[in-house]
Order: sequence, then structure tokens, then C-alpha cells
Amino acid sequence: MKSVDFADADTYEPEEGWRRVSLAGSEKFTFEWFEKPPGHSSPIHDHENEQVCLCLEGELTIYDEEGESTTLERFDSVWLDAWEPHRVANESDELAVGLDVFAPGRSFDFWTDREE
Repeated sequence: MKSVDFADADTYEPEEGWRRVSLAGSEKFTFEWFEKPPGHSSPIHDHENEQVCLCLEGELTIYDEEGESTTLERFDSVWLDAWEPHRVANESDELAVGLDVFAPGRSFDFWTDREE
């Protein structure tokens, strides 16, 4: 058993106000809690991991590379296939909070070692 205290968990802030916290997980799957400030969007990106994004508070809009989108409200979720280009935006005036699940698991290296 591996317990992770939220207050002591590894945290990464890719951009001001966009905070990610690594929760309990393994090489097979990882959980990342995140806050996304109003008006913020991640860059369009893809990765080798399948991803489920769950909206916990506020609204999150997920865009594919063609600009098609789906908006998640509280407790809505979306599944993204491995290598599916996407970006996640908070287009509201309120803070959005979500939970990402990745399989296989990944570390924050995805963002820290990323080449633009």
C-alpha cells in the first residue's frame, strides 16, 4: 500500500495558476489533480498515455486538433486515446478543478522535458 498525503504530494506549476498535484499511482496508471485558472488553456499536445479527464469544479472544454470541442461540467468526464492531439481550456470566469488519469502512468517529466 502506498499512501500520498495531498499536502506533501509532488506538485508542478507549468504556468502561473495552472497547478498539478501527483496523487497515488504506479507505472500502469497515474492520477493528477489540477487547478486551471479562468481563461487558461493548455497547449495542443498529445502523449503515449490514454487519458480520462474528470471535471470536479467549474467547467473544462476539451478541443481536438480540428477544433471540435466538448465542455465538461461538474462530474462529467472525457476519454482521450493515446496520441490524440488535444488541449484543455477553462473558458469561464471561475477556477476549474479536475482529475486526470493516465494509463500507462507518467510523471511531470512530460511537461518539464517537453520541447515546444
